[in-house]
Amino acid sequence: MSQIDCATQVLLVDDDPYLRKALSQTLDLAGLRVLDLDDARNLTQRLPADWPGVVVSDIRMPGIDGLQLLQQLQSHDAELPVLLITGHGDVQLAVQAMRAGAYDFLEKPFPSEALLDSVRRALALRQLVLDNRSLRLALADRQQLSARLLGQSPAMVRLREQIGALAGTQADVLILGETGAGKEVVARALHDLSSRRDGPFVAINAGALAESVVESELFGHEAGAFTGAQKRRIGKFEFANGGTLFLDEIESMSLDVQVKLLRMLQERVVERLGGNQSISLDIRVIAATKEDLRLSAEQGRFRADLYYRLNVAPLRIPPLRERSEDLLLLFSHFSETAAQRHGLPIRDLRPEQRAQLLRHPWPGNVRELQNTAERFALGLDLGLDESGALAGGTPTAGLTLGEQVDAFERALIASELARPHSSLRSVAEALGLPRKTLHDKLRKHGLSFADTGGSSPEDGE
Repeated sequence: MSQIDCATQVLLVDDDPYLRKALSQTLDLAGLRVLDLDDARNLTQRLPADWPGVVVSDIRMPGIDGLQLLQQLQSHDAELPVLLITGHGDVQLAVQAMRAGAYDFLEKPFPSEALLDSVRRALALRQLVLDNRSLRLALADRQQLSARLLGQSPAMVRLREQIGALAGTQADVLILGETGAGKEVVARALHDLSSRRDGPFVAINAGALAESVVESELFGHEAGAFTGAQKRRIGKFEFANGGTLFLDEIESMSLDVQVKLLRMLQERVVERLGGNQSISLDIRVIAATKEDLRLSAEQGRFRADLYYRLNVAPLRIPPLRERSEDLLLLFSHFSETAAQRHGLPIRDLRPEQRAQLLRHPWPGNVRELQNTAERFALGLDLGLDESGALAGGTPTAGLTLGEQVDAFERALIASELARPHSSLRSVAEALGLPRKTLHDKLRKHGLSFADTGGSSPEDGE
């Protein structure tokens, strides 16, 4: 039972072969793609999701009649247009069907123009419905991404745009990011926003696997493949079939395993250890690394051909020190979430604590920030060492006092801009600055209220 092609615009169902042929010719001559059927049974099982066409059906048919078909189609997709063809004695039934959700009905005999006009209007309505669905899904995806990947810095806005562009494709992705930057969060977002969302998401850390078991874990093995292999084992690649495999710390793989991974990526087949059968895979691979794989390839520690195969769609996660605008926003989110989870009151940061957060270089990135926020929510000290660096990645060593003050001031203003504000007036009040002074400092540091979601620097003035 083959699925109906999405290029088909009209499904014509009628048990009368002569009428079916005449109507098919009329629609075909008008440039419409038609599929005619003499039986409506199992029709809904053959319709793909969001099929862009319309159904034209007779009411009086053996097996499943037009009214029963209408009910089935509405259960499948309540917004799918259904046009009913009626005999003179069926007009009352057709009117009832219209009240039940049918798009239109045509009483026999009817002119060809009436059929074409109704079908074209139904197709236009169907396209509008699908466009609206697509827009709603896109909006939901953006909201989901914004909730998962917090931040209004240009780097995070760009990252969310890249994820949105790649999620709907089948391309393998290479995620580049430091420890704790959120590589698995990005990988899960790519999976959840893709057509594979209902399939498995299998995450494996290659760096945490012993060399002796990595091949068995990834590729599986047959019984007797090696000492201790008493029964067949399905590997992670095969287990992820139909979904997504997230392979973290790919740089830690041995060169021998890299060869097999390259073959799987190129041919989309896998062979279990000790087996001869090639198993076809429908799988998307998202790899992640904290190292410069190109440099590793030049040094012979990583296969160059595998690097170029993986580097088709790279995504770089900016480290926290490069997006100081997001730091206090993230800290507030993590600390409030932790307080709610532990049933504790939400604490406010003191000015010196905010300054301490902005000075810290965050080598552990978002993971370190989240742990710090958890400690804060529990009523403990921040627990940060004074490492002599400002948020934004600018080390204090070698900077004059004025340069250090400027760097700290910029980070503090940028962080306040990232917080929810309806106008620049409220930003100035939060910072304890006159509005003109804040305008001058924004120009000095190259910052903009509009870039963070406000309407204009003068908004609310």
